[in-house]
Amino acid sequence: MASDNFQAHDYYLMDELLSDEHKLIRETARAWVKKEVSPIVEDACQKAEFPKQWIKGLAEIGAFGPYIPTEYGGAGLDQISYGLIMQELERGDSGLRSTASVQSSLVMFPIYTYGSEEQKKKYLPKLASGDMMGCFGLTEPDHGSNPNGMITNFKDAGDGKHVILNGAKMWISNSPFADIAVVWAKDEAGDIRGLVVERGMKGFTTPETHGKWSLRASATGELVFDNVKVPRENIFPNIKGLKGPLGCLNSARYGISWGVIGAAMDCYDSALRYSKERIQFGKPIGAFQLTQKKLAEMITEITKAQLLTWRLGVLKNEHRATPAQISMAKRNNVHMAITIAREARQIHGGMGITGEYPIMRHMMNLESVITYEGTHDIHLLITGMDVTGFNAFG
Repeated sequence: MASDNFQAHDYYLMDELLSDEHKLIRETARAWVKKEVSPIVEDACQKAEFPKQWIKGLAEIGAFGPYIPTEYGGAGLDQISYGLIMQELERGDSGLRSTASVQSSLVMFPIYTYGSEEQKKKYLPKLASGDMMGCFGLTEPDHGSNPNGMITNFKDAGDGKHVILNGAKMWISNSPFADIAVVWAKDEAGDIRGLVVERGMKGFTTPETHGKWSLRASATGELVFDNVKVPRENIFPNIKGLKGPLGCLNSARYGISWGVIGAAMDCYDSALRYSKERIQFGKPIGAFQLTQKKLAEMITEITKAQLLTWRLGVLKNEHRATPAQISMAKRNNVHMAITIAREARQIHGGMGITGEYPIMRHMMNLESVITYEGTHDIHLLITGMDVTGFNAFG
């Protein structure tokens, strides 16, 4: 089993901006990752398996819906706490953070924000405890960056109590083992609505996606709906239109902006340590200017990302963070992390491609993260539209 020698780096004394509770939450998540994730994650990735035992641990450290009120089973924490948990999970593995992100921001968040009181009481406590797992169905085979073009739809079943759902979603994290799916589909009027589909409903299947080179320790699949009969009471009553799923994505993108800092920190820490141990031409490679350039740029970019997300977290706590601000952080930080992973791989030389170090695994994972929840280019256009007022989409 791999040993976890990770040490956090805080170049700008960011800890002084955190409360004692924030630091305790972070340390709890970090300790769990070191004990339960790091020793087995490389093997899980090689086998392309999601270790199911992680689910209970994630629930115990409060990683499922940390900001959901305690009355519904959540921890009632603030947005910075949520971010710190995501950072520590992604330091372990992006696939692990994806599992928690989906459960929190794409399943629990919409049920809490858009759902009826009955839906909240029925699902949220079980989702928070990990007794129930969920997934989120928005992306379709032919509609990714343009979700408004979705063709998944539902029609009245004719009995006044049910609707008939048809369509398909793909690239769905957690789908192979999820107990419920929060699905976005068009009603007969053409309006996008959210509804909860439960495993076991006739015509609902979740085929797994195989052959991934990225997020291999995360379960990915499809959602297929073939005349699925869904109770009307499972439809979210308090939301209509793209605003619903986009609100979920804002929460998920915020978590990602924190999470990828963890992956970057892991790559930097490993590269720094390796640069002090690896001897070439009679001295450690960390003594050479080009290696120092790489390391200095890494810690600079990590520090900038830490400041960006901390400020975003403050704005999120104050309900002042805009979707465009979240897009900027997601785009900047994922690009930062994937660049650091690539530079760290070079510092490790040939050893960087092996499972003895986490670098190649992070690099491959981040190739997915830079695309999902809004691609790198789409987030660029969101910022562009925000600063110019002109819509460059389509």
